[in-house]
Amino acid sequence: MRHASGLLSVLIIVAAAGWTLAEPPAKPSWPTSQPIKGAPTHRTPQGDLLPPPPAGTQWKLIWNDEFEGDKLDLTKWIYRGEGRRRDGWWTRKATYLDGKGHLVLAVMKEDGKFLDGCLKSRLERAYGFYVARVQFSTQEGHWSAFWLMGSGMGKVGDGGRDGTEIDIMEKPTRTGRVEHNLHWDGYAKDHKSAHCHSMIPGVMKGFHTFALLWTPTEYVFYVDGKETWRTSAGGVCQAPLYILLSDEIGKWAGDIKKAKLPDQTLVDYVRVYDLK
Repeated sequence: MRHASGLLSVLIIVAAAGWTLAEPPAKPSWPTSQPIKGAPTHRTPQGDLLPPPPAGTQWKLIWNDEFEGDKLDLTKWIYRGEGRRRDGWWTRKATYLDGKGHLVLAVMKEDGKFLDGCLKSRLERAYGFYVARVQFSTQEGHWSAFWLMGSGMGKVGDGGRDGTEIDIMEKPTRTGRVEHNLHWDGYAKDHKSAHCHSMIPGVMKGFHTFALLWTPTEYVFYVDGKETWRTSAGGVCQAPLYILLSDEIGKWAGDIKKAKLPDQTLVDYVRVYDLK
């Protein structure tokens, strides 16, 4: 999650030489998606409304966590990191279930340190429809994200095809602005990225869905069932990626010292669908 000041509404940075998009398959097995008409209205997996599948296929829920109970399912998730992260500290105690059907990504201050956390899915795959239902935190100085990452992100020379960071949702402000980002070719001198933001009225109140349709030829982003960005920037990633749910502390989101803590982001569910 690399950040720069002065993001444009849409900003695409591409290497000048040797960069081409992935060739589409001769007979695409994925749909040319249309915006989802409506967001899930209840908690069952059958409640998700998905882009129309190609003829002869249908969507199948292949992985999900509804965050029921009072203990995190460690067959599905790994705590990512224990230690310093930007201006805070990632710790397990800041990532837990509330017993009401939600994952809590908490932010707190303890012994002079600001604490938050991150989860990484054990699931690692390419393509599909990824969706999470989230209620945002209210205080400045930290931000939540629903994103995909893989081991190939640091590879250089094949665009984003061998590894891309895909930020399905990143929320650094207390306004209606929602960020979508792509990063590839590592985070050093070869780093390249594409960005888009959408203004979503009322997004700071209640739960909202954030989704990605990832096919071999494009990425399509959605907020509350409405398409917000369609792109193939970087050459679409062909490598498996895992899911990350995180909170991070940093000046990009304001001054954490001004925040009234504890604060929290709630995640109602995460679901992944594929075609069959």
